[in-house]
Amino acid sequence: MSETIAALRRARRAEAALITLAVLASVAAAKLAQDFVLPVVLGIFGAYALRPIVNALRSLRIPEGAAAVLVIVALVGLLAGGVYALRDQATSALADLPSAAHTLRVRLRELASSGGRSPIVHVKEAAAELKKAATEVSGEPAPATPPPTAGPDLVDRLATNGINALGVLSTIGVALTITLFLLASGDTFRRKLLHVAAHSLAERRITVQILDEIDHQIQRYLLVMTVTNVALGFALWGAFAALGVERPALWAAISAVLHFIPYVGIVFVLAVMGTVAMLQFGTLAMVAAVLGATAVLAAIIGLFLQNWLQGRASNMNPVAVFVAVLFFGWLWGGWGLLLGAPLIAIVRSIASRIQALEPLHEFLSDGSRPGRPVAPDLATPARRQATTA
Repeated sequence: MSETIAALRRARRAEAALITLAVLASVAAAKLAQDFVLPVVLGIFGAYALRPIVNALRSLRIPEGAAAVLVIVALVGLLAGGVYALRDQATSALADLPSAAHTLRVRLRELASSGGRSPIVHVKEAAAELKKAATEVSGEPAPATPPPTAGPDLVDRLATNGINALGVLSTIGVALTITLFLLASGDTFRRKLLHVAAHSLAERRITVQILDEIDHQIQRYLLVMTVTNVALGFALWGAFAALGVERPALWAAISAVLHFIPYVGIVFVLAVMGTVAMLQFGTLAMVAAVLGATAVLAAIIGLFLQNWLQGRASNMNPVAVFVAVLFFGWLWGGWGLLLGAPLIAIVRSIASRIQALEPLHEFLSDGSRPGRPVAPDLATPARRQATTA
């Protein structure tokens, strides 16, 4: 009996080591292949989100392929219409960019001169003195001061930003194409996944439950995020117009888009609106008023209302969601910040149906709602026999 227990423990340690290596290899592959993985993930999420609309069109006796094309065309038209409606404000903002940059530089210089020497200057001087001291102790001659070099040309920076923008547009285009194919194929992908992943009737039943749970999780998450951020955009539009901010619709739309990023988006929104208020008004009172209105509306709609709706949709552990957002942000940059929360919700849905992953499910859940579905054991018969022994 003791030998059997020792062999079982060794097998479990070997299994844990293999799982760890597999996870690390998967993370490395996802990092290296992000140009391929990102459009696929975005396309799958888009198919999940738009599937109810396609099903509604199918109920009107519209063929599935035609319904998918109509939905994608309507989505692209809606986005293009929003950009077209804000084109004048965006064009005027770009036209004012050189004068705004000059004004910002003057304001920062005034703030630095009014407050005495900047702390950054003291840090630089201390670093220079420490470098001189290290050089004298080592006995090496002081290095000659290199001649000043010109910074990157503005044209080069604009070209780099243009290439990045084209990369984002190409990612979105490929994702929309994948979404179109998935929507037009109907349940074909689902049936093939069931055929490959499940071999017995019990495994197929659990796989169907996992797919349905993932479907509901993604749809509810995207619905809550879209509704709350659209509401936040309209609320900020009214607040900016009341405070006299120029181009209120443009800045409200930018703030709503940035707020889609969980946790980190509000920081970007406050940074953008603080800069805009400083450039336009130039007084700390108006900057504080704009930032205060933005923070209050973001807290009411984005923090309380959004979290309340998300809590009713899925009881996720907020700490786990925050860590997931940071991890996927490191993995895929800005796209990872957007995809981190729904991806961790998918992991929780899978863990809730598999008994071996029950500790992971408990970690990802906030524990506010008891009565988790009973997760059957999907282990192989040999492993169940060894565990019983």
